[in-house]
Amino acid sequence: MRATVGDRLHVHGRNVGNPDHLAEIVEVRGDDGQPPYLVRFPDGHESLVFPGPDCVVEST
Repeated sequence: MRATVGDRLHVHGRNVGNPDHLAEIVEVRGDDGQPPYLVRFPDGHESLVFPGPDCVVEST
């Protein structure tokens, strides 16, 4: 998984009824675009994320 600042991280809901989440990647802390990523969710919350298999990077 590789990302750049400004890409979106799409986290798929893993259970029925759990919504998907979208977050903007604001910082890439790994080498060559690799995780972890500092992301900002639409409500302004920021979090350091180590994406799992339920995540997809959407390039902008």
